[in-house]
Amino acid sequence: MIRVLLADDQTLVRGAFALLVNSADDMEVVGEAGTGDEAVTLTRDLRPDIVLMDIRMPNTDGVEATQQIFADDGSRGSKVLILTTFETDVNVLRGLRAGACGFLPKDTRPDALLDAIRTVAAGEALLSPGATRTVITRALSRPDAPAPERLASLTTREREVLRLIAAGLSNQEIADELVLSPLTAKTHVGRILAKMGARDRVHLVIAAYEAGLP
Repeated sequence: MIRVLLADDQTLVRGAFALLVNSADDMEVVGEAGTGDEAVTLTRDLRPDIVLMDIRMPNTDGVEATQQIFADDGSRGSKVLILTTFETDVNVLRGLRAGACGFLPKDTRPDALLDAIRTVAAGEALLSPGATRTVITRALSRPDAPAPERLASLTTREREVLRLIAAGLSNQEIADELVLSPLTAKTHVGRILAKMGARDRVHLVIAAYEAGLP
């Protein structure tokens, strides 16, 4: 069972998300927070698997709350999935730098949102297509992005996997596309991360686009 904490300053929004999450057989809402500070406290106390975090909240916003959650040893097991109506470049980068594992607009389809929760709970990063484009555009000039020449260390298969990562595919989708076992796909992703010196899948996406990979 995936345990979910909802953090949004609008009671009606939290209520709608609660109904959706609790309708799934494999997840449940364990708490609700109306402010960023409450989200930090409840994450520490309840240790949910996933925190659905709104960005725009009074006082401590969702990005600051995410940063505090990942700085707290007692909360590090929880993963943050940011939901917002403001899918802007600044918010995307701030959220990712704070430690968020996923980023989706609030108008995401209900079934897609539930799948996103499952994806992040399984340990994979997730970005909406719009957010991915924004991250790529804004981060290409970042000095800490993996250098394109590091692609030379990748095998042909690893380059194929990297192209699929850049297209936004999950490990399971990569396995299906290349007719591999999920474990083999996960192993490839781990080796690519190590060879590229990348922190996460987002950095791999940046490297792929820098190198002109389709």
